[in-house]
Amino acid sequence: MTSAVHATEDLLFSVLLQLIIMIGAARAMNVVARKLGQPGAIGEILAGLMLGPSLLGALAPDLSLALFGAKPQPAVTVISQIGLTLLMFQIGADFEFAHLSDKRHRRGMAAIALASIGVPFGLGLAIGLWSAPTLAPGISPLLYSLFVGNALAITALPILGRILAQFGLTDRPLGVVAIAAAAANDVAGWVLLAAISALAAARFSGEALALQMAGLAGLMLLSRFVLAPLAARLVKLFPVQNSQLDPSLVAVVICLIFALAISTYSLGIFAIFGGFLAGLLFHRHQGFVAAWKHQVGQFVLVFFLPVFFAFTGLRTNLLGLGVSDLGWLAVILVAAIAGKVVPVYFASRWTGYTPAESGVLASLMNTRALMELIVLNIGYDLGVLPRPVFTMLVVMAVITTVMTGPLLRWLLPKTGHVIPQGIEA
Repeated sequence: MTSAVHATEDLLFSVLLQLIIMIGAARAMNVVARKLGQPGAIGEILAGLMLGPSLLGALAPDLSLALFGAKPQPAVTVISQIGLTLLMFQIGADFEFAHLSDKRHRRGMAAIALASIGVPFGLGLAIGLWSAPTLAPGISPLLYSLFVGNALAITALPILGRILAQFGLTDRPLGVVAIAAAAANDVAGWVLLAAISALAAARFSGEALALQMAGLAGLMLLSRFVLAPLAARLVKLFPVQNSQLDPSLVAVVICLIFALAISTYSLGIFAIFGGFLAGLLFHRHQGFVAAWKHQVGQFVLVFFLPVFFAFTGLRTNLLGLGVSDLGWLAVILVAAIAGKVVPVYFASRWTGYTPAESGVLASLMNTRALMELIVLNIGYDLGVLPRPVFTMLVVMAVITTVMTGPLLRWLLPKTGHVIPQGIEA
């Protein structure tokens, strides 16, 4: 019994120490990134990479091994996945579908969304099929290529929202069009990701895949006709008071999030999809969403999100890429950037935007960051993305997001938009 207690205490000590390092490093880099005019999440992603084999593991391998072990602790892995499920709830609740029905922006949004999904997905699929024999031997070329295509097509809605707020674009036509197109992009991306994950989990069994799809359809119907009205009744039964949520409501919502996560996991889809689905149940209730973000969301962003970024960083070894890998990395970067920027620019011009406005929209849609990392971790966990490809795509996610700020500082003044103080520096 004594040895069991000591083992538990040793595990607790190890996990607490890792959490201190992860959260502290993420917050410090968050501050640095914001001072440089970048979204704070970029700093947190970089902090995760610095804690992994790309920096700490290379400079002080013994210290890295002592702190984090050869691979992430099971406890840290579970914490990161719980945090990601809660974050996906917040992303689902934040979806503003009203933008998608705005007549003023519908035409531009539709053209931009189609261009930002179709072209990069096609390029990613082609690169996947081309590189599969070299980079992913022994992995289904179709699944690998589909994941690469989805990785190039995704746009990071949460980070995009923060960038729009930083640059004062949330209530401007360009910002509305961009966020609406990104929402449509993400919906398509998540549907595609769920289908690819189901295909991978079903192991190419037509019967299993059909049952899986039927189960998902049933869950969607249950959510729409039973759980959505239940969510409305809960919000009415426990109204928000003084911007605070009733503790009983918080408890019920958390249980609902985890129950839906269990449901999607049981259907062979990752648990985080259940969190996203739960968020969609509450997106109409703006008072609840605002209070949740203030009361619960801050803790998720400060505690859980850095753990996920560190978890990703521990899997990413930039120094593990060989010379031949750098060539493939260059191909992926060119395809990812050109595949977003060029088609979105021309789609914007076709729908009546000026060259500068089209450049702004193209730059915004090139943002990937968090959503990209979620997609990549799913592909890695399914065994569809080999580690070198996972690393290349992480690098692509960081570079395409870091590009956005400087491009906006250059392009926005050409549109007549005045950048808020503190962003220009």
